Amino acid sequence: MAKIAKRVSKTREGIDPNKAYALGDALKLLKDRSSVKFDETVEIAMNLGVDPRHADQMVRGVVNLPNGTGRTVRVAVFARGDKAEEAKAAGADIVGAEDLVDIVQKGTIDFDRCIATPDMMPLVGRLGKVLGPRGMMPNPKVGTVTTDVTAAVKASKGGAVEFRVEKAGIVHGGVGKISFDVKALEENVRAFADAVNKAKPAGAKGNYVKKVSVTSTMGPGLKLDVSTLTAS
Repeated sequence: MAKIAKRVSKTREGIDPNKAYALGDALKLLKDRSSVKFDETVEIAMNLGVDPRHADQMVRGVVNLPNGTGRTVRVAVFARGDKAEEAKAAGADIVGAEDLVDIVQKGTIDFDRCIATPDMMPLVGRLGKVLGPRGMMPNPKVGTVTTDVTAAVKASKGGAVEFRVEKAGIVHGGVGKISFDVKALEENVRAFADAVNKAKPAGAKGNYVKKVSVTSTMGPGLKLDVSTLTAS
């Protein structure tokens, strides 16, 4: 415990919790303070001026990070016939129809993202109670209900990240690994922030983006100067 406390204290040393850091400076700090033996995930959290209890203030979407996420993503596809073969050829890890529905209903979820062809949705709809709470239910709004399974699988395997506002009005997502160089992380953060800005709902009033911060798995949270999220 003493070692953990010492490491945590060191990662926060010299950091001003009240300062709004420029994006590049914040990312450099996270990289410099990383002291664990695994490749930490870098995350962004955006506090938005919305109340997701109201349907017209829901924020949801998907963003393709230009430099990927740095993690291996297992993709499941609900499809039949030619579309099932297309999904396999595109690199899907698990492909099925009724058989896959049965597996998921039993609580076996050996995948990170889920895609379905439109004709499969009456079946997949039964899985709402299982996939919904995990944020994995296929949805046409984020491109996971589609006939173009090749593009969907490749996007999921590449750098596609879904986001959805939580009850407290916060959107967060992984934007890469601490091993990425600062430029790659900056590009990913800006792409994520841009996608959230473009997803601003009609019902949002006043200041939309109230606060933004970045952190790493074991690192400190750093408040950002929002103006530096736009590429100069």
